[in-house]
This record gives sequence, structure tokens and C-alpha cells, in this order.
Amino acid sequence: MSRIGVFICHCGTNIASVVDVTKVAETIRDIPDVVAAQDLKYSCSALGQGAIKTAIKEHNLDTVVVAACSPRMHEPTFMKCIESAGLNPYQFEMANIREQCSWVHADQEKATQKAIGLVKMAIAKAQNLVPLSITKMPVTKHALVVGGGIAGMQAALDISKAGYKVTIVEKNPSIGGRMAQLEKTFPTLDCSA
Repeated sequence: MSRIGVFICHCGTNIASVVDVTKVAETIRDIPDVVAAQDLKYSCSALGQGAIKTAIKEHNLDTVVVAACSPRMHEPTFMKCIESAGLNPYQFEMANIREQCSWVHADQEKATQKAIGLVKMAIAKAQNLVPLSITKMPVTKHALVVGGGIAGMQAALDISKAGYKVTIVEKNPSIGGRMAQLEKTFPTLDCSA
């Protein structure tokens, strides 16, 4: 059973002017595994991140959901935040209620209901998260080129000039592809072989 903390961002008036952020926080408090839910004026600010870290300690959270802007913009910010509070950074989920909700709706009731739905989906996903760890693996700098036609041979030459070992795999007994089957080539009329 997870101990999930959910934080809904006002984003100043970006989200709060259309979505009833307080209602979203109150509604999701009753979802199983949610042990803390609060709205924050700016969750990405130092003050907002401090509130998240405090809630992690106070409520012994093991997973965090933030409903705010695009994960593309602030997902790394929140992952670093929860990691600095002692959680696995992959025990984090984000719901985009700015671009997907407040920016595309004018009706506050409908936008609020959609935001609640988006947050509920993020919580459902968060309930199934497992801690991950970063693994480093050695890389062998060796390329495999499939096909020994003109394009394959040129690719192999280019890769080898870049300093990598290359292996060409060709299904036929000789390389050259269709080019090797031609009698003469344009414009010099040289023998293709």
C-alpha cells in the first residue's frame, strides 16, 4: 500500500483562474492511498518545493503526485525535489492540468471536473510505481551493417572512418547488391564489378 502525497498547483492565476484548485484537493483526499493533499500557489518555487519536502517527512510519503504544468517543463525539478527529501525520484507522477485543462477550457466547472479526472488518473498510475535505479552498462563501439549493396558498403566505410569497427552482413555470396549485376554503369560505361 502506497502513501501518496498530492500537490495541486495554482500556477499563480494560470491554473487557478479556470480550475477550482481547492475543490480538486478536497475531492482527491478521499482516494485510497492518498494520505496528504494540498494546493500550492507555485509548486515549482523554492517555497512550493519546501512544502513538498515537509509533507514527505510529516506524512512519511513514499510517492508524490504533482498536478501543475507540463512534465516537459518541470518533471526534472520535482524529481530532484523528492530525491533530496530521501525518496526514489521515480516514485513521482505528474498531471498536466495547465496545458491540458486550464488553457483549453473556459467553463470553470467542466475544467475543474477534468482536472479532478486527470489527477485521479495520475494517482492510479502512481499506485503502481516501483522504485527504479540507474544502471550503467559498458558499450562496445562496434556497428553492424545489414546488406552489402552500395548503400551498405558506403555506410560501412563512413562508420569505419569515424573510428568504429564494422561488420557487414550480406545474405548473398558476394557483395555489391544490384549494382554488381549490371554490365555497364552510367556515365562512364565502366564495368560495375
